[in-house]
Amino acid sequence: MIDEETLFSQLNPEQKEAVIHLTGPLLVVAGAGSGKTRTLVYRVARLIQIGVEPSNILLLTFTRKAAFNMLTRAAELVGPVSHEVQGGTFHGFSNKMLRKYANFIGYNNDFTILDVSDVQSLISIILKDLGIKKSESRLPKITSIINIFGKCASHSKGLEEILDEYYPHLMPILPTLVDIYNAYKEYKKRHGLVDYDDLLELFKTLLITREDICNYLSERFKFIMVDEYQDTNLIQAQLIRLLSKTHDNVMVVGDDAQSIYSFRGANFKNILEFPKLFPGTKIIKLERNYRTTQPNLDCTNAIIAHAKEKFTKHLRAVRTGGNKPYLYKAIDEKDQAQFVASQIEQYIKDGIAPSEIAVLFRAAYHSFQLETELNLRGIKFIKRGGLRLTESAHIKDVLSVLRIIFNPQDILSWNRALQLIPNIGPKTIEKIMAEILTSDEPFEALVNLNTRAKWKTKLLEFANLLKTLADKDIKISDMLSKILKWYQPYLESYYVEDFPKRRLEIEQLIALSNTYSDGNQFLADISLDPPDTDELDEQGKICLSTIHSAKGLEWKVVFIISLAEGRLPSLAASSDEEIEEERRLFYVAATRAKDDLYFCYPQLISIGSYMQPSSMCRFLKEIPSPLLKLWSRSAQKISQIKEQNKINISNKKHYSVSLEKQRFPVGCKVRHSVFGIGCVIETIGSKKVKVLFDSVGERVLHLEFAKLSKI
Repeated sequence: MIDEETLFSQLNPEQKEAVIHLTGPLLVVAGAGSGKTRTLVYRVARLIQIGVEPSNILLLTFTRKAAFNMLTRAAELVGPVSHEVQGGTFHGFSNKMLRKYANFIGYNNDFTILDVSDVQSLISIILKDLGIKKSESRLPKITSIINIFGKCASHSKGLEEILDEYYPHLMPILPTLVDIYNAYKEYKKRHGLVDYDDLLELFKTLLITREDICNYLSERFKFIMVDEYQDTNLIQAQLIRLLSKTHDNVMVVGDDAQSIYSFRGANFKNILEFPKLFPGTKIIKLERNYRTTQPNLDCTNAIIAHAKEKFTKHLRAVRTGGNKPYLYKAIDEKDQAQFVASQIEQYIKDGIAPSEIAVLFRAAYHSFQLETELNLRGIKFIKRGGLRLTESAHIKDVLSVLRIIFNPQDILSWNRALQLIPNIGPKTIEKIMAEILTSDEPFEALVNLNTRAKWKTKLLEFANLLKTLADKDIKISDMLSKILKWYQPYLESYYVEDFPKRRLEIEQLIALSNTYSDGNQFLADISLDPPDTDELDEQGKICLSTIHSAKGLEWKVVFIISLAEGRLPSLAASSDEEIEEERRLFYVAATRAKDDLYFCYPQLISIGSYMQPSSMCRFLKEIPSPLLKLWSRSAQKISQIKEQNKINISNKKHYSVSLEKQRFPVGCKVRHSVFGIGCVIETIGSKKVKVLFDSVGERVLHLEFAKLSKI
């Protein structure tokens, strides 16, 4: 175990002050690259060093991987005993507690956790059960209904209050939405199902309604630490308040300048209002930056200085030297792509590892032009922000069988698994489930199902697989291997074009399960914190990433592209709060660079099938010009391209129509119930428009059917 003097010698004064603060509430405002992880790790080590039992420490982080890495680093200081610290995400910790105590609030402990697609399927079932036809009820899309229900959870508000505040146009259908909401909650409880929001809500309900359990857990976890506190939502803040009711020994670490997840329910106000929630809070600011150089920090400090609400801080670099960030004013997006690709080529030639280079952007489609250019040059890349491993259909198929084993009442998994059996249709599946789910032994009932249908042989094969797997002494990895063997014929016939790749991904899933002995824990972890497919193959490739997916990461060289109004900030950002979050998003992107940082602004951007001049991102404009090194192309070439685009535009047929007389003229901002906010980029005849949405790119919409509204 490391001695106290050595431990403290590895901390700066502010970090040391946070580490030795033991009792009472503490807020550590940790700027980007300021060593917040080190501070958390050393505080865990310090608590263990002075005799606190590791099992009395609770460390809540943004990802399960982050908690594991922190406790591994703590083990280097105080030994393997640090792994006895309770660590993980809010959802993971809530799941663990509910597995023990859910029966106290009327839930089965062996519940199944639903992912987003499961919830969509369940809402469809609810609508059918209630006899609600979407075409006749004026209901929004199912995804919108899910978002509404999610807001109720993350904001701790009732359905009527959420509609009144965020969706006033839906107030006329409030009674219908209430019926759906109540039926959804009742259905989940009856079948042992919970969604992500339920994990937090049910845990909160447990702590409020069972004071004895709340007090026991509070006394057990005498020291609570929370990482990335700026990304918590209201209910998570309430959970911390409840869990610390007997002691107030809470240390939260975060950076208000990096709060960028409001779309997930994160509440920017949480970190600002922590001192109100915990009176007597001590505030420590970490402002020494160990990641990058002062020229980069001068720019990032300038970006966040204009924020309307913030903890004032000024980051200063520990490292010396460094280049000013480059500003590249590209002619257009093609020129931008060529510039970025050529610079990356040069860095790789100079010996920089490809994995130390990243290109960041606001929305996934912003990198399409660059991807083409990289492919032409043979530069390999991964892209963050796409499908996760467990969101793929073949992975969900395999997991549905495993979920049935651990929760035979999981009707959604039964429905998915039975669809894999040839010649069985939806009505037959309903009849099968109606018969087996009323039995005390559903697997035995499936084996003995009385039918002469041609699919009986395949169904019996599936039933025998379930009976075999029901032996809980079988390792999780062996269960998955048996499921893969059964699933292989379907995999080969349905995914002819790429089944070998999909099989490899299933084998990766099996490898991930090797360290688990508890099936419910494996299913919970894989649902709540699934691995990205690109995490498995990063070496030798540069990284293309949405800014949201880049948070918490760092690279030697970072390019931020498409810094034009409408791209960043997004078209969807209209309120002051949304614009402020876009500023923080830009700040997060700019603080990822360790050495070289590039801001790329295309002076012409593609809107549909034509080009138009763009305005520089307002946040980029706010950086004083002496802090940047300009790298631009000739004005003459830009002028030539602009002139050519004027000719192209004037020749387009849709410009012959008087735009003023159109209902949705080009340039008009619109809102769509599913795709969100976008901009009309083309009118097609009198009944169709092409809209560029920030979330999904271009879509052609028929005005008679699309529910568009002007902003």
